[in-house]
Amino acid sequence: MQWKNLGEHTVYENQWLRVNLADVELPDGRHLDHYLIRLRPVAMATAVNERDEVLLLWRHRFITDSWGWEIAAGVVEDGEPLAVAAAREMEEETGWRPGPLDHLMTVEPANGLTDARHHIYWARGATYLGHPEDDFESDKREWVPLKEVPDLVAAGEVPAANTAAALLMLHRLRFAP
Repeated sequence: MQWKNLGEHTVYENQWLRVNLADVELPDGRHLDHYLIRLRPVAMATAVNERDEVLLLWRHRFITDSWGWEIAAGVVEDGEPLAVAAAREMEEETGWRPGPLDHLMTVEPANGLTDARHHIYWARGATYLGHPEDDFESDKREWVPLKEVPDLVAAGEVPAANTAAALLMLHRLRFAP
């Protein structure tokens, strides 16, 4: 049941994204036009401290008009290693420098529409550098008990799928028997 992309062309492009129209062949031979969004990779990072608290941002997303906890994230610059980008984003958005980063997971948040890949890292600890450079990204930055993560996700306080997946994985890594 594999769909085949027989070719695509760009219908819109800017510094953030490219919208393409693809000629897709379905398994039964039919064709359909399918719009897709091509995006640059995203790198994300957080840290878990010695009290099993995870560093999160409380922020508003105007597109969905929703508030929620998120992990620091941003676009990877051309030629920038993923872990370097993740650490940079965490510093800029939280004011905390992560310790050595470990890759936690890579997710495709909307793979029926976009080729976006979010590469998520975490550190065991972080060093406070001061007020974040990009303080406009969030209302607050807090160390949240990792034990509370499943309840926060269930209550809808972690609406971003990439953050929910990462936090649930961290919870499992830290507390699974």
